[in-house]
Amino acid sequence: MLVFNFPYPARWDSLGLNLKTYYVKRCVAVPGDTFEIRNAHYKVYGYKGTLGCVASQDRLQQILSAGEERNWGIVMRAYPNDSLVNWTIKEFGPFYIPTKGKSVKMNTINRILYKNAIEWEQKKKLVQQGDVFLLNDSVIQEYQFKEDYYFVAGDKVMNSKDSRYWGLLPEKFIVGKATLIWKSVDLNTDEIRWNRVFKRIE
Repeated sequence: MLVFNFPYPARWDSLGLNLKTYYVKRCVAVPGDTFEIRNAHYKVYGYKGTLGCVASQDRLQQILSAGEERNWGIVMRAYPNDSLVNWTIKEFGPFYIPTKGKSVKMNTINRILYKNAIEWEQKKKLVQQGDVFLLNDSVIQEYQFKEDYYFVAGDKVMNSKDSRYWGLLPEKFIVGKATLIWKSVDLNTDEIRWNRVFKRIE
């Protein structure tokens, strides 16, 4: 479980650092991984084990299969929230998680997927004009990342404000690792679940 500064404090299309807002989410993909969601379940290429809270993914799959997402108020549309990519929290990716020093070819899809990260790293605007990609006024055909990134997911997958909705988490935004449950509240009753307090986070 990673503790990090929320990377989109002002706008969903622009990475920014908010030192007053901390999130805790489970890391499900690290730099260099290729992540995807199939039928609401998380997968990383080359890894056969489970990722994230599988019970919550199972529950989400059941809700979606029954067509009950509206009754639960579940937001289906996912990052990058663009019609050309059209990912949802049920079917997402494949999405390469950038690692420092690796390059991606600049095309329309990669511009959409990595625009926020590239503009944050370069402090320049990335735009497409026809088949040409411009970083401010410089033409680029590929981009080499300067930072490592992560993909994080909340254990309560229904509308969790996580990477499925806002994208990549830069390593520089990570401030620590959560190891203990400090407080646990039952969302149905607002009562503290004392049996979970100070338990180790698995």
